[in-house]
Amino acid sequence: MNATANTNSTMCVIIEKSPISDVLMSVYILAFIFGLIFNVLTLGPIWQQVRRQNILGIFLLNLSLSDMLFLFTMPLWINYYRQDHNWQLGVTSCSIAGFFYYSNMYISIFLLCCISVDRCLVVTYPLRSKTHRTSTYAWAQCIIVYLVVVVLHIMVLLYDNLKDAHDDKYSNDRCYETYPLQKPVALYNLIRVGIGFLLPLLVMAVSYWRVLATVGQSPGLSAQAKRKVRLLSFGVIGIFSVCFAPYHILLLIRSLVFYHSDNIDPGGSYCKFEQAMHFFFSCMLALSSLNCVVDPVLYVLVSNGVQEEVKLCWKRHRRTQTEDCALTSYNRGKPTSNLI
Repeated sequence: MNATANTNSTMCVIIEKSPISDVLMSVYILAFIFGLIFNVLTLGPIWQQVRRQNILGIFLLNLSLSDMLFLFTMPLWINYYRQDHNWQLGVTSCSIAGFFYYSNMYISIFLLCCISVDRCLVVTYPLRSKTHRTSTYAWAQCIIVYLVVVVLHIMVLLYDNLKDAHDDKYSNDRCYETYPLQKPVALYNLIRVGIGFLLPLLVMAVSYWRVLATVGQSPGLSAQAKRKVRLLSFGVIGIFSVCFAPYHILLLIRSLVFYHSDNIDPGGSYCKFEQAMHFFFSCMLALSSLNCVVDPVLYVLVSNGVQEEVKLCWKRHRRTQTEDCALTSYNRGKPTSNLI
């Protein structure tokens, strides 16, 4: 007992068995189930739009692929929280799971940013944008987003002070929950907040502001159409803010507190702050994982083509069910000898 107490006293943040693990595990389970269902259901309609050289469909397909890659690693995080913040799968798997987690986050952010700019160009400059809005141009943007995000995260993993995301000190087995922060990590966090969140949020806000201003002054659109555009604009910004803003705000606060703390030793003011923030930060990180559930909803909202494809798929499904039921009823009325 005394040895355990002494060991715990040297730790910056003590993560004990608590209801937080069950809460986080439940969030990830729901995100995995609904994210997988929604992405699979919308993948077919989106692919049909890509085959028709629909520019928005290309962005949505790449967004869906990023979400699917992240969803395949989610069972690892579910197991992590089921084991009360014990990874038990080794350092390499921890780094790979974190790589897909954060890569998906920023690929989603930048692709949503690309979608908002594309919507702005279509509404604001409908004739001029036709020469630039080609499928090749859209694929190039998506490839650039993937390459930049993936290369940057690989560099982070290979960088000496950041590569060991697995904390095995003091009999720990944590993944991406290392305390206290190191200066390179805190600096990287500030860059993530600035370039990976605030800049895309600003671009999206300006883009949809231009969209709303242009639509509001357009006499050719009905009141219902204008209302739909407003709901779409506020919906995208709102969903983006709910999924990503809380996590990045707490990430910014943690990094700033680290830089302004004189005492980062265990038992100091900084470690007490991190101990108090751990529950909220873990919840906000789990909230960011819900973007893979929300993204398919955005697919249907932002694309009339995807909406039509979803309706067609649903009608085909209902028609098939009706025909099967009619055929079954017809067969039931036939003599048994004819059925053999």
